[in-house]
Amino acid sequence: MIRYTLVCDNDHSFDSWFQSAEAFDKLRGAGMVACTTCQSTDVTKSLMTPAVRPARKAGEAAARPLTDPGSEAEAALAKLRKHVEANSDYVGSDFATQARAMHEGSAPERAIHGEARLEEARALLEDGVPIAPLPFLPSRKTN
Repeated sequence: MIRYTLVCDNDHSFDSWFQSAEAFDKLRGAGMVACTTCQSTDVTKSLMTPAVRPARKAGEAAARPLTDPGSEAEAALAKLRKHVEANSDYVGSDFATQARAMHEGSAPERAIHGEARLEEARALLEDGVPIAPLPFLPSRKTN
């Protein structure tokens, strides 16, 4: 596995893992590598330095389970995810339809979270529907 620091055409920076350099090129060519902030598929590799650990610290890193947060920011995101999932209903790809129905009063209001295409989210915002992106994918979509 190889980790690349990537930058989109809107100058957002993010990291992602790939099986190989060829896998990155193939996925990028197919438009399957997208910015985590704006979903732009115009993504390039950024200059980065390899992360090399001295042998004496390698065991320390292995002692922490990968499911545990590695930083305060990761812990805060995990706490936010837990709160959102405990206090709202996951509606999947039906998010835009249900959010619009609640805004128009044809459905009872409740806290929901789900997924929407970029065009759907823009249309909701333009129509005054109060929505906000979440900084994580739903649990159902992760490995």
